[in-house]
Amino acid sequence: MVLWSKDQEKLSDMSAGMERIEMKKEGVLPAFHHSNGSVHPVILPDNPEELPQSPGEYELTEVTSIPDRSDQENERPDMVVLDCRANAKGQREEDALLENSSQSNESDNTSMDQSPVPPAPLKETSFSIGLQVLFPFLLAGFGTVAAGMVLDIVQHWTVFTKVTEVFILVPALLGLKGNLEMTLASRLSTAANIGQMDTAKDMWKMIMGNLALIQVQATVVGFLASIAAVIFGWIPEGNFKMDHAILLCASSVATAFIASLLLGLIMIGVIIASRKVGINPDNVATPIAASLGDLITLALLAGISTGLYKELEFNDYANPMVCAFFIALTPIWVLIARRTPSTREVLYSGWEPVIIAMAISSVGGLILDKTVSNPNFAGMAVFTPVINGVGGNLVAVQASRISTYLHMNALPIAEPNPAPRKCPTPWSTFFGSGVNGRSARVLFILVAPGHLVFLYTINSMQGGHTSITSVFIAFYLAAALLQVVILLYLADWMVNWMWCRGMDPDNFSIPYLTALGDLLGTGFLALCFHILWLIGDRDTDVGD
Repeated sequence: MVLWSKDQEKLSDMSAGMERIEMKKEGVLPAFHHSNGSVHPVILPDNPEELPQSPGEYELTEVTSIPDRSDQENERPDMVVLDCRANAKGQREEDALLENSSQSNESDNTSMDQSPVPPAPLKETSFSIGLQVLFPFLLAGFGTVAAGMVLDIVQHWTVFTKVTEVFILVPALLGLKGNLEMTLASRLSTAANIGQMDTAKDMWKMIMGNLALIQVQATVVGFLASIAAVIFGWIPEGNFKMDHAILLCASSVATAFIASLLLGLIMIGVIIASRKVGINPDNVATPIAASLGDLITLALLAGISTGLYKELEFNDYANPMVCAFFIALTPIWVLIARRTPSTREVLYSGWEPVIIAMAISSVGGLILDKTVSNPNFAGMAVFTPVINGVGGNLVAVQASRISTYLHMNALPIAEPNPAPRKCPTPWSTFFGSGVNGRSARVLFILVAPGHLVFLYTINSMQGGHTSITSVFIAFYLAAALLQVVILLYLADWMVNWMWCRGMDPDNFSIPYLTALGDLLGTGFLALCFHILWLIGDRDTDVGD
């Protein structure tokens, strides 16, 4: 394509990818160029130095005729040979550019590609953080209180007394809210805050992929939790019963699958609603997941295990069929999860934290099984979901907030930010001037008042088998505060450590932290009951 132009300034505003060769009128000689077996006249400069040096960088453009320049002898027109792509699409793009060459420089500059502006971080004070976290925290706490009341009741059911290994499943399955639902909430909260769910198409793609992902993880974790219960419960004693093992497997898989589906749908609704009303999803999504997670999961476990235990007397195939049905659905969820890039990555690489967290929670379940099975410590059952749930809720909020902060601020947008610290000090974790230090202080301050409210609620409902004395409150609050201090410090260290090593904290940190919360909470609570028993603070008739 040959271009004659009197105004060289207009041509200079065209696309930077088009190369120009200026030649004077008297320096142009006709020549011929072979193309696809045919010969066409082309325009060549008489100076060979003006030709492109690399053969692949430019292409001489074919012309069918040489324009008549007899009427332009007194002028000095410039002729520019433009690079032309071999395909028709490139020619159409050049024609479109030529048609718009008369537009102003301002309009041309606005058509250039511009990098998307990153979303601004949310401006939050200690008061706003506390105000947003308080209501979900109380709601989650009352949910754990309800779960504790349920566990206090069902611990006397036949399936729990005949198959005591079901207690080992309790922390592992209740921990699914941290392994799956809270991780889902953190992942979607980060996606919403950084603008990955602004359009309906992106939002539904994220929703479907994440729902399918947690169904796969719930099925696998439920199956592995039943194996852990068998190993921790029967193998050391050498007392193995196949029908009870299959009962544990069917109950665990069915409970994990149904609970994860229900809680996943609730989490999606909470995150979408919170963004529409201008609330940070990191502050509300994970506590709400915990508020319903414990109660729903424990109620499903008790109901399903009781029903399947009764079926053992009449039908030997009910438990295997239930287990096989939910496992057979796994390939379908895998296919759906693979369609979304973010969930595809977690599908392949996100198993380590989930499985390790399940194993850690199962150790806590073993402690619960050995403690609650002793009639002297039957009162521990009602408090276990509360202390574990409160600690897990608070550390999940902090981990989700730190992860979102890193996603929004640690990317090299204008110039790289300093690398996150690898080993923070307790002072920097709780007394730092940044937003994460403020949130750590707010979450820690909520521990004691929240537990006092929950203990008062349990006492008012005459729950458990332990009187709420001042000595008990002192030991209980000491255990709860120590648990949360350790978890918040570990969250500050673990999230930054994972970020430095290229791991997304949304997918890896919360399972570890909530599982450690279950282990620390159950261990500290069991220690409190043993100390109270030794010093004479014994009461096992409350709530009978």
